[in-house]
Amino acid sequence: MYVATLMSNPASPALDQTTVMALRNAWGGGDAVWLNPEIAAEFALPAIPDNLWQVWDDLQARGIDMAVQPAANRRKRMLLADMDSTMIGQECIDELADEAGVGAHVAEITARAMNGELDFESALRARVGLLKGLPENTIAKVIAERISFTPGGAVLIATMKAHGAHAVLVSGGFTAFTTHVAQHLGFDEHRANLLEVTNGHLTGTVAEPILGRAAKVNALEEITVQLGITPADVLAVGDGANDLGMLERAGAGVALHAKPVVAAQCALRVNHGDLTALLYLQGYSASDFVNM
Repeated sequence: MYVATLMSNPASPALDQTTVMALRNAWGGGDAVWLNPEIAAEFALPAIPDNLWQVWDDLQARGIDMAVQPAANRRKRMLLADMDSTMIGQECIDELADEAGVGAHVAEITARAMNGELDFESALRARVGLLKGLPENTIAKVIAERISFTPGGAVLIATMKAHGAHAVLVSGGFTAFTTHVAQHLGFDEHRANLLEVTNGHLTGTVAEPILGRAAKVNALEEITVQLGITPADVLAVGDGANDLGMLERAGAGVALHAKPVVAAQCALRVNHGDLTALLYLQGYSASDFVNM
């Protein structure tokens, strides 16, 4: 059995009963269940519809996300999340570069790396090199003035943890940022790269080995073994090319507001909703949410 989930942005609800019932009837689905009025609903399906992606395209134009996935084992026991442009709305290295006066150049490299056009590790070294000499206290300034959290993140983590899940933040960014984000949102642990500092200034280097695509997959495999679970029990979320390995390996890999090259390779895509969409995909209703 399968489950179809329809979702819209909580800030601008776009889901109505007519849409849900029309699709359920067209696909011969089971009873529709509202997870949150005007925001999320689901119904059972006997098989994956042949016109799934055509319908998906039509709904996208109306501000509605949709996913069809197996009904079994939807509620995951581990969350593995990317940080930049996923749990937060920014790319931290771009914000540091802006403070250093090289923002446009670094942002261009970041965009190409996230689209899979450049080798991630080489691109990271090149971007960090442009930060050489930046005062270390600029990091605290960026965190205080430039970083915003993606809506729904704290609720996602608190709700999953309340049901026994383990939350891990794994980033190709930097520990100076993941430490703050992990603590603020309630992650159990975090992994990222280390910016090297001498005499209070960035050296323009990052400690080796660099945490990139392969390291994110390794984190998934290592931590699941430690927890006594399998990759099938993991919900992974990310937006860039360096996230594809963990998104493909996890039982549920969600491309969240992702780059086109990433979304095209993921069956679970959220382009309109916030991070609470990941709870609806697991069958949680709004009444199950743990608000922080």
